[in-house]
Amino acid sequence: MGEPKIRTVLGDIEPAELGVCDAHDHLFFASAILPGQELDNAEAAQQELLAFKGAGGSAVVQWTPLGLNRRMTALGKISAETGVHVVAATGFHRMEHYAPHWRGIEDQLAFLFTADLLQGTFPEEDLAGERSGPKAGLIKVAGAFHSIDSHARVTMAAAAIAHEDTGAPIAVHLELGTAALEVMSHLVDIDGVRPDRVILGHLNRNPDLRLLREIAETGAFLAFDGPSRANHATDWRLADCLEALVEAGHGAQLLLGGDTTTAAARGGPGMPYLLSTLRPRLARVLGDDVLTAMLVANPARAFAVDWKR
Repeated sequence: MGEPKIRTVLGDIEPAELGVCDAHDHLFFASAILPGQELDNAEAAQQELLAFKGAGGSAVVQWTPLGLNRRMTALGKISAETGVHVVAATGFHRMEHYAPHWRGIEDQLAFLFTADLLQGTFPEEDLAGERSGPKAGLIKVAGAFHSIDSHARVTMAAAAIAHEDTGAPIAVHLELGTAALEVMSHLVDIDGVRPDRVILGHLNRNPDLRLLREIAETGAFLAFDGPSRANHATDWRLADCLEALVEAGHGAQLLLGGDTTTAAARGGPGMPYLLSTLRPRLARVLGDDVLTAMLVANPARAFAVDWKR
C-alpha cells in the first residue's frame, strides 16, 4: 500500500498540507431547475477564496458534480492564484438537475467517474473532447427525500464501482438531511463500500439527536454544512448536535462546511462565515482543540486516499 494523498485540482498533496478545510462548498454551480441562481463568475469565486483564506482557511472541497458547471479549468486557475487548495468532485446529483441525455446506466457512469478521478476531466464538460482538465478527488451522489429512488440506486452503484477502482471517498447529498441510514445500508451492505469512506452531507438540516448518534455509529463521516437560511434554520441547533456527538465519542467523524450554492447565498455571509462566525461560537461550547480537529485533522483523513491507480 502507498501513502494516502489528497487529490486537488493542482495535483496530489500530503494530508498534513490540507490545513483548515471547508469540507463542503461550491465555487461554481448551475442547474436548469435553479434559474437565476448560478455560480458562474470566476472573479467572484477567486474573491471568495481570498476572503476564506483571509479568515484563516487553506482548503475548500467543491461538491459540484458532473454536468452542473464544475468549471474544472477555472478551479485550477483560481486555486493556483489564491494559494488555496481545492478538491473537486465527480459524480451525479439528484435526477431533477439533469436533462435526459445526461442519465446513464451504472457501468457508463462508473466509467465516467473513474476517468474523472484517474485521468482528468473533459474541458468544460465536453464529453466528445480529450481529457485534459484537473482530476477530481471525490465522488458526489445524492439520495432522495426520506428514500433512495431509482436514480440514486444507479448512481450509488456506479459510485461504488468507481470507489472500488480508485479508493476515492463517496460524498452524499442527503435531501434535507434525510435517509442517511438507508444510504449507508445501500452503500455498505449492498455495494460493499467501507463506512469510513462515506461522507454524509446536510445532517444539520435534520437535527434529531438520537438519529444522529445512530448514524454516527455506522462509522461514516458526518458533514454539517451551510449557514442558516430562511427555509432551514440550522445554526441555533448546530452546537447541540455537535456536542452530543462529541460526548458520544464521535468527534473524529465530524466535518464542517459552508455549502454556498446560489447567487443569493454568495450575497450573504459566504465562505468566511464558517471561520469568522461559526468557529468561535462553536469553540466556546466544544473547545478549540475539538473545533480544530473538525476543520483540520478530520477532513485530512476523510479526503485522503491510497490511490489505486
